[in-house]
Amino acid sequence: MPARGWLLLMLAAALPGCGGDKLVRQRLPAHRDWPVVAPADPVRANAVLMRAISLVGTPYRYGGNTPDSGFDCSGLVNYVYRDMLDLRLPRTSRELAAWQGPRIQPDRLAAADLVFFGSGKAVTHVGIYVGEGRFVHAPSSGGTVRLDYLDGPYWRDHYSGARRILK
Repeated sequence: MPARGWLLLMLAAALPGCGGDKLVRQRLPAHRDWPVVAPADPVRANAVLMRAISLVGTPYRYGGNTPDSGFDCSGLVNYVYRDMLDLRLPRTSRELAAWQGPRIQPDRLAAADLVFFGSGKAVTHVGIYVGEGRFVHAPSSGGTVRLDYLDGPYWRDHYSGARRILK
């Protein structure tokens, strides 16, 4: 496993235990082996990943777009890309899904790609792919920014595509 993969795995394992004295074990969904696809710009992709992962635990807030106010899904994506790369992206998940950049097949996902979810053709949610089948996102009211598996039952069933932002 590449060094980046080990780092992400260690971060993902450490983060759930940060909130208290009990270790919370998440049942892992049955998942496939995700190919490692090197991002076109590893330095910028790593900056996006490290910033996104650092925001795990930030409260969800509809319309939120800062760590202080909380995040909704597209607010998180916008904040991370603006903060790390000074890149201005469309504000909503639907606009992000329609934005420039090639559509990416699931087996070609690279770190920092955007992953989209919804029902039918309607995109309603977005996250940032971190590798090994995982993504960072701000899921819903009452929740916090977290890491999830693309192969989780809800996310697998509502996956609607991906876009590559970094070229």
